Amino acid sequence: MGNSDSKLNFRKAIVQLTSKNQSIDSNDQQFWSQFWTGNIPNINDIYTLIPSYEIRALREEAPSNLASLCSKLVEKIQQSSDGVFLTEKNQISILNCVRLLTRIIPYIFEDVEWKDFFWSEQNGQPPLGQILLDSLINLLFVPEFTVHANKKNFNSDEDKIKTIDSCEYIWEAGVGFSHSPPQNYAHDFNRTEILKLLLTCFSEFIYHSPIIECHVQPNLWITYFTSFKNQHALPIFTSLLNIIFSYDPIGYGLPYNYLMFTDSRESLVEVACQLLCVLLETNISLNGEHSEFDEKVQNNGDDDPHLSSPSSTNTNLFISYISRIHRDEDFSFILKGFCRLLNNPMIQTFLPGSCKKISFFQELLILFWKFCDLNKKFMYFVLKSSEILEILVPILYFLVDARADTSKIGLIHIGVFILLLLSGERNLGVRLNKPYISRVPMDIPVFSGTHADLLIIAFHKLITSTNHRLQPLYDCLLTIIVNVSPYIKSLCMVSSTKLIHLLEAFSNVSFLLANSNNYYLVFFLLEILNNMIQYQFDGNFNLVYTIIRKRHIFFNLLNLPIDQEQIDQVHGKQTNKMKEKEPNLNSMEGAIPAKEAEPGTLKTTLAETPSVLNMTEKTQPIPVDPKNSTTKDEDNLNYNFLMDNAPVVSTSTIGDLDLNRSSGSDMSYRLDKGQSPGKSDQQWRPSCEWVSNWKAKLPLQTILRLLQVLVPQVEKICIDKGLTDESEILRFLQNGTLVGLLPVPHPILIRKYQPNLGTLMWFRTYMWGVIYLRNLDPPIWYDTDVKLFEIQRV
Repeated sequence: MGNSDSKLNFRKAIVQLTSKNQSIDSNDQQFWSQFWTGNIPNINDIYTLIPSYEIRALREEAPSNLASLCSKLVEKIQQSSDGVFLTEKNQISILNCVRLLTRIIPYIFEDVEWKDFFWSEQNGQPPLGQILLDSLINLLFVPEFTVHANKKNFNSDEDKIKTIDSCEYIWEAGVGFSHSPPQNYAHDFNRTEILKLLLTCFSEFIYHSPIIECHVQPNLWITYFTSFKNQHALPIFTSLLNIIFSYDPIGYGLPYNYLMFTDSRESLVEVACQLLCVLLETNISLNGEHSEFDEKVQNNGDDDPHLSSPSSTNTNLFISYISRIHRDEDFSFILKGFCRLLNNPMIQTFLPGSCKKISFFQELLILFWKFCDLNKKFMYFVLKSSEILEILVPILYFLVDARADTSKIGLIHIGVFILLLLSGERNLGVRLNKPYISRVPMDIPVFSGTHADLLIIAFHKLITSTNHRLQPLYDCLLTIIVNVSPYIKSLCMVSSTKLIHLLEAFSNVSFLLANSNNYYLVFFLLEILNNMIQYQFDGNFNLVYTIIRKRHIFFNLLNLPIDQEQIDQVHGKQTNKMKEKEPNLNSMEGAIPAKEAEPGTLKTTLAETPSVLNMTEKTQPIPVDPKNSTTKDEDNLNYNFLMDNAPVVSTSTIGDLDLNRSSGSDMSYRLDKGQSPGKSDQQWRPSCEWVSNWKAKLPLQTILRLLQVLVPQVEKICIDKGLTDESEILRFLQNGTLVGLLPVPHPILIRKYQPNLGTLMWFRTYMWGVIYLRNLDPPIWYDTDVKLFEIQRV
């Protein structure tokens, strides 16, 4: 009954506020107190009691009343946050003010005329935004409200929140803190409400158009919160970090425990993950690079993370802290948290639905990307650890599972970008040789092999079963395989067949002539085959056998039509079919076929996918000793080119990319200038000169030499022994060698991720799109005039 009266009084106050044409006196405390004195336990009630059209009407017809309301709410939060202990009445007042501001602020952001409302000084007083942030920061460490009280006796009249050492009140044990406070539902609930308001304050970007120039200006909310003016920046950072990576959704493992007990921690971990992603975002500059500070902190990893940060007043302390983490035990804690949470959706039990499954894995992938991008020592720690495969497998699972769902296209992109980043280092390729035995229920053919086989089979599934929807990512997918191919010791028959099938599909004449850039996919695939033949021939007998069986593909490439009449004929009737009819192979046991999005599912648009040529830089190749053309152990190779201080060559346009290996000694060629990869031009027509130009540079010499040597031997064995079983041929190839018979090995070329304007803008759009869709209960930004992306229904 009391709650009903509170809602009724609150509703009356709203009606009174919006119906009065004249300004309401800001000193009328009896009127303004109606907005926070009532007990409204659910934030969804706030959204019901204040419809969006009334907020807009208040903003347009009575702007002074809206300004007074915001000022009064901030003032009330400031007054209540100044003491150490809060009475129950004050706690209710604060939560009501926090929820009301969470409801109102998006409608202030959507109107450009209110742009400076929170950050303009009045009468010598600090800006309202600064007062609000300072108050919310203090509230995150108030004993018995958001943290457990460490001291028994506080005199609430004398002690102030500013006297508390917030480093003693970090929310959870982990990085920089060893004590684990007792979990409290009320504290988690209050933290979640405050963090959601902070996330709302930081969301001003989503009301900017997705144009680079609109995002150059820093977000004042984020700038202040991550600056030295935030005296609690370090405990907030460690609290967010530790609360995320200490979270175990399974708990003690009791079946269906999440149905019997409320998990107060999940919603807190989710919003903490989103907030940390936002705070770790680098500013966009017109030159498309990280700021000078971002470059500086990545080189200061040996400094103690608890020491003061660089002295620049524009420093993002959160980026500084994450870049300065360097202890192995901290890296291990973070990596174990990533592995535990990312593998959670794949857990299988005998009792269906008995384990809790998290749904914020997209935020985790964004956070993992930021950790690897901002702290290179963490990325190298991950790559050296055997647990890297516990990151790889769930990513591949998400990719395959999301391939048919158009609302999850961004999830596929972020997974591919992470793998592209990791593939730029040798250790990933080496780790892929570990046998794959976990058998995750993935919708792919059954196979027996290594994680390298899993990677290739999953990528093949993505390419051949998405109806060209992922065509902008084809070059990224193949670049990942190119980067790891020199270190893959052995492929199984299934993955070898899939790899050659991709070459067969991409080398189809209709596909090659359909777009001015399709042919470089063939170059990527030929580079993959050359790498494995030249550097890992001994173990890749399945691949060699498949090449011999499908040798007509390579001969067809040699005989591509170069007559203009033939080219026009093919181009005129080209069907651009990618998918051939394949044998119906059984999927993994327990696998669920990919499902399309449910009708009505919301999705957000993404910025244009950057070309892999603009996303990567190549390490300068080094000479390879011809005597070691077919080494058995990849450790015998010279990997100096992988070191951070290796000279690099920027590849900002396709005209600078070195794809072809035309001969053993001459390893480079240049494509025609001015081509823009990945963009189809309907007016474009292939010419005989264009075909002749790239056809002459196809790196087929190694494969043709292999066929020249092995095909006669294999045919002779089949005739002499009357073989009809391939196992004997495979044994022959396994024991054979081509030392001294192949062309001089080409230098290994690794394409490393390089940040640029396109990727930074893409990540900002994707991140806020995910946050928007993950906050529909309550619908924080729903029905507001969002400009960064479009909201569509499937």
